Amino acid sequence: MPHDLQRARLSLLGLSLGDALGSQFFVPGNRHYLASRSLPPAPWQWTDDTEMACSVYRTLASYHAIDQHALAASFAKRHDFDRGYGPATNRMLRLVREGGDWRALAAGLFNGVGSWGNGAAMRAAPLGAYFAGDPAEAARQAALSAAVTHTHPEAIAGAVAVSVAAAYAASGLRSPGPFIDQVLEHVPPGKVRDGITAARRMLTVSDPETAGYFLGNGREVAAHDTVPFTIWAAARHLADYEQAIWTAAGAGGDIDTTCAIVGGITAAGLESARLPEAWLRSAEPLPGWIGPSPRS
Repeated sequence: MPHDLQRARLSLLGLSLGDALGSQFFVPGNRHYLASRSLPPAPWQWTDDTEMACSVYRTLASYHAIDQHALAASFAKRHDFDRGYGPATNRMLRLVREGGDWRALAAGLFNGVGSWGNGAAMRAAPLGAYFAGDPAEAARQAALSAAVTHTHPEAIAGAVAVSVAAAYAASGLRSPGPFIDQVLEHVPPGKVRDGITAARRMLTVSDPETAGYFLGNGREVAAHDTVPFTIWAAARHLADYEQAIWTAAGAGGDIDTTCAIVGGITAAGLESARLPEAWLRSAEPLPGWIGPSPRS
């Protein structure tokens, strides 16, 4: 099933649920819900993580691959400042809307180094679900998707790792160690890969705070500070979406993004009936502009 739009849609839904729930824990009055692993009051609004992932999905539905120009245009058109974008991305997408060249703008970020933030990784899981039968292609397409906004090699590696993880989850791989081993086969050398290698060694650890302390919990909003922990959390709970999300949230940090990544990976390998109904009722639905579900 190398082109599975239905599976990509399910990954996107799992991503959005994790994002929407995770975003609620930045509200001080909701912190006790996280401590007790209970649901905060609805409605839950998703963030830029979901909005950008929706553009990835819409591009796949239209082109069956990542068309970078179409993706950049969608990012710029759908950009909602109030969704929590970082300052550099806000400025870049505004300039794209005004006619700027996304290639020059992305490459010029941070004095020409490019962004190594976790924004490319947070939206990559539906790509892996779509190319579930071909993880090498999932990696290639993730790199194309990342480069539209994040040209730093670490950001690209983070997107590759998440996409490939979703591809292997969608293929039915459930054993944590082999799962991470397969992901590592596709991740280039660097800080992200080193972190995932450390995550492999930490599979016997059960406490998310400990794992987040050593692997990073997204507090720095960097790919290498985010992706290794999310691979660890997903690997430990590939068959249990709820446990995977609570594990991701339990480390604190950039909770909406870690939950979005873990939600997208784990949902890619599940059936829609395995996503919790109470969460679906509480979360903001996916936007209509992504098109109808492939089921209909």
